Amino acid sequence: MNIKQYLDSTYLKTAAQANLSEKENTKVVENCIQEAIDNDFKLIMIRPDKVALAKKMIQEANSKVTIGTVIDFPEGNGTLEDKLGEATQAIKNGVDDLDYVVDYEAFKRGEIEAVKEQVFEGTKLGLAHNKIVKWIIEVAALDNHQIVQLTALIKNVVIANFSEKEYDKVFVKSSTGFYKTPEGVPNGATFATIKLMLENSCPLPVKAAGGVRTYEEAVEMIQLGVKRIGTSAAKAIANGEIANSNY
Repeated sequence: MNIKQYLDSTYLKTAAQANLSEKENTKVVENCIQEAIDNDFKLIMIRPDKVALAKKMIQEANSKVTIGTVIDFPEGNGTLEDKLGEATQAIKNGVDDLDYVVDYEAFKRGEIEAVKEQVFEGTKLGLAHNKIVKWIIEVAALDNHQIVQLTALIKNVVIANFSEKEYDKVFVKSSTGFYKTPEGVPNGATFATIKLMLENSCPLPVKAAGGVRTYEEAVEMIQLGVKRIGTSAAKAIANGEIANSNY
């Protein structure tokens, strides 16, 4: 198993969140992009304003690393127009994967049609430009029943509106890694939540994000059926080390 081809190496902190200057934070992003290039990871996942930088570095290195970014991150409660505008700009800047945060709070309020509309429109935009689309459902904000329902909603929208050959381009993704949970409670993927997602997403693939910190955990996720793993410790995982990252 080439585990590197499952790993979406991730750095999503703003300068303020990292307690760095903008210049210092950009340097961290550059280092993460270079690490992804050097280690031939599947993808580098960064904020939208760093997509053009990643594109330039990857092209100059003649690398096959792909570029992902997050849309309406991390709360997912922007307007549909906001989501589509941010995604459109990322496409112009050379992104390969669009990881939208679904409005999970709207879903919890019962605003089902609005959530279906954003899933349809966001997916349509991505697929029209031959991009991979992922929908982050934020499992830590949902109970098990809601995880099942929201995963199934995304699946059903895709099946109803897009062709079978495009199903493998639309993922359901577990987490942003930025959701605030009570002390000690996981805010990312767990084996229990991933099993629920896998049982209800098929034929759409699943991405486990947040909480995968060792090579063994990554392998177990892949054996369950996960197709991608989002982590800020891709190198440690690939090298068989235990990551100290919280994402």
